Amino acid sequence: MQILHSVRRLLRRPGVATSPVPMHRLSSTSRPLLSFVASAWPHSALARRDFPLTVAPNPALHLISGFSHGSRCMASASGAKGYKSGKPGRRSLISSINNHSAISQGMKKVEARGTSLEVRRRPTKERKWAVVLSNDEEDVSPVEILPKSTHRDGSLYNTSTHVWKRNYRVADRSETRVEPMMLSNPTNCTIRNGRCTQHVPRHMLQCFSIKLAKLFVDSGPVELYGYIAVRDGLDPLLNYVVNLSRDDPIIVEQGSLIKMSGPKRGIDMYNVILIEYDMRIKTGEKEDDDLQLIDGISIIEDMGGIWNCAFTTRIAGDHGEIDFTSSRVRRAVEATVEVTISQVQSSFDLCLRCFIGGFDEEIRLFDGAIGESRGLKRSVIALGEGSTMDLKFRIGAESSAGSAEHGCSFKADTHGHATRDIKTGFGLISVKVTWSTLIHGF
Repeated sequence: MQILHSVRRLLRRPGVATSPVPMHRLSSTSRPLLSFVASAWPHSALARRDFPLTVAPNPALHLISGFSHGSRCMASASGAKGYKSGKPGRRSLISSINNHSAISQGMKKVEARGTSLEVRRRPTKERKWAVVLSNDEEDVSPVEILPKSTHRDGSLYNTSTHVWKRNYRVADRSETRVEPMMLSNPTNCTIRNGRCTQHVPRHMLQCFSIKLAKLFVDSGPVELYGYIAVRDGLDPLLNYVVNLSRDDPIIVEQGSLIKMSGPKRGIDMYNVILIEYDMRIKTGEKEDDDLQLIDGISIIEDMGGIWNCAFTTRIAGDHGEIDFTSSRVRRAVEATVEVTISQVQSSFDLCLRCFIGGFDEEIRLFDGAIGESRGLKRSVIALGEGSTMDLKFRIGAESSAGSAEHGCSFKADTHGHATRDIKTGFGLISVKVTWSTLIHGF
């Protein structure tokens, strides 16, 4: 009943725009709503605080949290204590699944096994959502799929069924209109004590990696295509993190990283973010014959004081599971990384990794062969105010197993840009990082 009551409160919330016309930034100053997530966490102090929701989809993402800068951690049942092992407490996951998932999703099998709990629903064509929690993967939390949010059956596009569909304009398939670097060189700064107080850092989401965690097909490597995108309150149109066409799929196997093509610009982490996905396994000549990997929409919320900690959520689908590793970064700036390779002497392999201050997780920006002068794809990173970003270039000859590593570092700033040149035996690497805060009131 508490869950249903929270849903009704979200749907009755006044002052939420539902018009399909272009919208300004979604914002809330009154912060009146109790997070729907908290209803699944009845003993937590988090359940008794208000969360700054602009638009409140339902149900919410499983509660995930972090405690110390530069670590992987998740909330305990009290929402206040970590674990010496660095892994989440099993009891906290059981509590949320038992109180929320098994109720709201009608799971057919909830089986207690000693101190662990496994919630699993076998893949079927009729399945609309899934929760999978494996006993041997305690640092991965299941994510819920919002009802009536799938692409294949068209339920996502019926905006009359849920208010959040209108608020986030999910029927609009356009890419976000906001560009990166929009405030890299503003003319209306207010400088106090050497700092700009007109354009300030904002909380942002940083995606570290996306991995094909599980495959439910016995075919070895598969051809994968489709997309994963986010919709935020800055501009709810699609901001692609992965975008692969059926004509140009990638070949991956279980456990492989999925190459990220984005995001196009920084992801605003004020309030609710939608993660929209439709990824498929190519199996034949016709798209109708392909297998659905994951399909639907999930959410990530601003969780109050839970920041600067990497966490992994698992999206389960009909024929596999995707792991999405990210972090909520407090007071972040947008760093746009542009790398140019010139004066190429001979072909070489290049792996470019990015590390942001306080995190062990890497962001893989490029991994491939360089045969001629070229620019790499532009990458956008969320970097905490005053922290450092390290870029590491691993370079090796295509015919050799050996490699050498070069690197450069940049300290986050509000505006402007910085450059570095790295000379190697294979060519010249030029790096430009442009700093910007997220634009307000778009």
